[in-house]
Amino acid sequence: MTQGKLSHPTKTTNSSSGGQSSLSPPPPSYEEATAGTSTPCYSDADMLTEFTWDDTNIRRIFIRKVYAILMIQLAVTLVIVALFTFCEPVKDYIQSNPGWYWASYAVFFVTYLTLSCCSAPRRQFPWNLILLAIFTVCLAVMMGFVSSFYNTKSVVLCVGITAMVCLTVTIFSFQTKIDVTSYQGVLFVFCMVMFISGLVLAIVLPFQYVPWLDGIYAVLGAILFTMFLAFDTQLLMGNKRYTMSPEEYIFATLSIYLDIIYIFSFFIQIFGTKRE
Repeated sequence: MTQGKLSHPTKTTNSSSGGQSSLSPPPPSYEEATAGTSTPCYSDADMLTEFTWDDTNIRRIFIRKVYAILMIQLAVTLVIVALFTFCEPVKDYIQSNPGWYWASYAVFFVTYLTLSCCSAPRRQFPWNLILLAIFTVCLAVMMGFVSSFYNTKSVVLCVGITAMVCLTVTIFSFQTKIDVTSYQGVLFVFCMVMFISGLVLAIVLPFQYVPWLDGIYAVLGAILFTMFLAFDTQLLMGNKRYTMSPEEYIFATLSIYLDIIYIFSFFIQIFGTKRE
């Protein structure tokens, strides 16, 4: 009796221990599983810090991309202006058919509004480059048409002056500690003055009341767009009060290219000599 009673707890203990040994151990927690492993290379915060748009390497690549596209635009413009200036058959044809100028102006205006106001086509490859190429060719044809009415030497002189001014302003914008981007209010007021003056000139100049007024307007326009070139260059740099996103390389190229073209157009009004 005593042995029988004593054997029952023993069987119970063995059965319970056998049941516990047959069960699989519980899985470790996430902290226990990752305690002995190395941490990942980048956490979410590190990724944001490493690949932020203000990163120096990304900004440098952005600047190189903008200036590479800009050099292609300026080369195409220079070739077309030289063709319309030095080639007599092309010059005679374009001067006798001014409809090409107005057609180029219409396409230029549409593509400019599309690239400036619509972010989707401006950022979507390859449509952004196609629109920019159409924009560049149209504006180059317009400048070639205008240059064909001026003396060849004066056109070459204005090209050289424009190149020297733009190079000087670009170096100044990269080296100076003056934040030109903080003077956008001054540029806006200057633009309004130029806009109103342009409307007045459109009425006054056909009657030739003040013959030297267009020269003063050209000087002010050259100064204004030289300031805009410094402004857009510092927006491109990204180390001033206002900056431009590296996603907007098409808009940055468009802005700087327009500044250079406007500077050239005003210089040719100042220093250019009309053909007799």
